[in-house]
Amino acid sequence: MHLDHNGSRSKCDDHFDPGGVLIPEEAAMSEEDIHDSVIMLPAGAILYIVAELERLKWQVESHDNRITGIVARQDEDYDRLARDIAFDRQRLTKLEMPPDPTPSQKDRGEILRALLAANGGKMPVKEARQKMHLSKAQFSQLLASMDGCIEMKPYHQDRRQKILILK
Repeated sequence: MHLDHNGSRSKCDDHFDPGGVLIPEEAAMSEEDIHDSVIMLPAGAILYIVAELERLKWQVESHDNRITGIVARQDEDYDRLARDIAFDRQRLTKLEMPPDPTPSQKDRGEILRALLAANGGKMPVKEARQKMHLSKAQFSQLLASMDGCIEMKPYHQDRRQKILILK
C-alpha cells in the first residue's frame, strides 16, 4: 500500500472489480488466496445459510419435477395434435371425393340419359325433374352423382331457366 504525503492511502492502490465497484488493495485477492482463506461467521449465520441452501435445493428439485411434467404433457399434446391432423386430413379427403352413386341413383341416371336422348339430347331441368317425379334436392343429388355425363347451361332465351345437355 502506498501512502501520500498526508499519510493517507493513495487512489492508485485501489482496484476495480468487473461490476465497477472500487475494491481496496487489501480486499483484492487472487483466486488462489480466496480458496485458501478462512472466513469466520457466527453459528446462526451458518445455520441460516445451510437452511437456505436446503430450501433452494428443494425448490430446484420441485421446479425440475414440474418441468418434466410439463414436457411430458407437451409431448402427449403434440402426439394428439398430430393424430388429430391426420384424421382431419382423411376426413377432408373423404368429403372432397364425390360419393359413389347408389344403385337407385345409377338407375335414375340411366333413365335421365334415356329421357334426354329421346328429346334430342337437350331438355329443361324443370321438365326433366317433373317427368322423373323427383324433388329438387333429389334431382340435384342425381346430377351431382352423374360425374359430368350431363352438362347444365342457362337457357339462351330465359337465363333464369337451365337446360340439361347430354354430353
